[in-house]
Amino acid sequence: MVTTLTLDNIELDVIYKDIKNVHLSVHPPTGRVRISVPRDASHDVVRAFAVSKIGWIRRQQRHLQEQEREPPREYLERESHYLWGKRYLLSVEEHDAPPTVEADHHRLVVRVRRGSDSGKREATMAKWYREEVRTAATPLIRAWEKILGVRLAHFYVRSMKTMWGSCTPASSTIRLNTELAKKPIECLEYIIVHELTHLREPHHGAKFVEIMDAAMPTWRSRRDQLNDLPVRHEEWRY
Repeated sequence: MVTTLTLDNIELDVIYKDIKNVHLSVHPPTGRVRISVPRDASHDVVRAFAVSKIGWIRRQQRHLQEQEREPPREYLERESHYLWGKRYLLSVEEHDAPPTVEADHHRLVVRVRRGSDSGKREATMAKWYREEVRTAATPLIRAWEKILGVRLAHFYVRSMKTMWGSCTPASSTIRLNTELAKKPIECLEYIIVHELTHLREPHHGAKFVEIMDAAMPTWRSRRDQLNDLPVRHEEWRY
């Protein structure tokens, strides 16, 4: 069950789940607030918890609202694009063959059929970015499965609006955001470790933090690096 709670002009999504503890999160880029609570939690308990966290919520929202935004992309010649944290200039070439993208020194060369519009260039690059994440993630997942003692059934790479990754422990699957191809590779590795850790501990409690600390002591700095980087220009929907 999902309800909405409004406190001090802040709207919070309250989600009742089969969990034991309350979990609070603030989601980029707009600072949407989500509180996951046990199914038997009373309205008064949820409200009291939210009131106690108003200061923290406002600080997180302020940070997200001040975060730099990438300008809208038009997929034009010499436009700036990113691959694994490095800036490239776009080069558009027309040819009579299936579309491709290639990283060439300081350029990302997108080759499309003659007369293709910006929408086709965008779709071509989105597909390429998705494969970049898939290629980079595969050996990282295999290595971290061994370190964490877990086994992943499958992983998907998707364009996601509100999160860098997600995990479904019941089916042993994780999802990774296509946008991770634009961030430093250590950010992708952090998200992979975070989601694989959910196969051992589904919730963000003390046990989850303990596992993360033991497996990747630098995870907080990697998380902060990812969250401080510019995000896509549009308003994501939660």
